[in-house]
Amino acid sequence: MSTAQSAGGSTTEPGVATDRRSIVDREKAEHGGIKVGSAFFGFLTASGMAVLLTAILTAAGAAVGLASDATVGNATAQAKQSASTIGIVGGIILLVILFLAYFCGGYVAGRMARFDGAKQGLAVWLWALAVAILVAVLGAVAGSEFNILAQLNSFPRIPVNEGDLTTGGIIAAVAALAATLIGAIAGGLAGMRFHRKVDRTGLGR
Repeated sequence: MSTAQSAGGSTTEPGVATDRRSIVDREKAEHGGIKVGSAFFGFLTASGMAVLLTAILTAAGAAVGLASDATVGNATAQAKQSASTIGIVGGIILLVILFLAYFCGGYVAGRMARFDGAKQGLAVWLWALAVAILVAVLGAVAGSEFNILAQLNSFPRIPVNEGDLTTGGIIAAVAALAATLIGAIAGGLAGMRFHRKVDRTGLGR
């Protein structure tokens, strides 16, 4: 079987496309799809960033009128308070923290997996949701001492008490879920985009 020789001396099989788009498509078909491991490390990154950003927010809490024990999970409590300007600003800041934390997590997953950035971001979000559900179940069955998300501050706790299932609490939970989902998917796409830049550099446009 004859082969074609490129200017650099490498050989390619006849009939095999060598343009960048075709090469990337073949690589994606072979190595694409959700990567659970990459998503898990993305989730860990998101959790760590949430803790770090929440600590920074807590240190500067007096400037925005937040309590000294402000946590990501307290977004629900913020929504149940009076809709004052301070409360609204605090809630928005907490949502921004969630978005940024999960953007970072999605970016790590997308960068590690290389392909299907949106799917990697979604997988990061699903990891977080699965952990939140698991911890909520453990907390309901074994007691509040197992609700480690209260100390981790990385994802809103799922309300399991009747008193938490208020309209404000549900709205806050939905907003938090939406912020994390959008952030994770956007981060996954950004992480994947880096590899497309590398492909354009190495394979041409």
